[in-house]
Amino acid sequence: MTIKPLADRVVIKSVAAEETTKSGIILTAAAQEKPQIAEVVAVGPGGVVDGNEVVMYVKVGDKVITSKYAGTEVKLDGEEYSILRQSDILATIE
Repeated sequence: MTIKPLADRVVIKSVAAEETTKSGIILTAAAQEKPQIAEVVAVGPGGVVDGNEVVMYVKVGDKVITSKYAGTEVKLDGEEYSILRQSDILATIE
């Protein structure tokens, strides 16, 4: 099964969270923050959303930084994804 986003939506998959701090302290799953860096898995077509023309600037494979609590989390075929609006993406990583 695949996820095909509509309009200005983007499907992302989070990059693994840090399990240790820079000083070497191992973090439990509860202490780890939700990762804000993700990889784009699928991109909607854009178009007119709420009366405004939306051009999609991200593409599949881009690494992005998202708002901390943005999007809706979805689990499909044992994988966890988030679906969010392109406007919830803060930056791309090059």
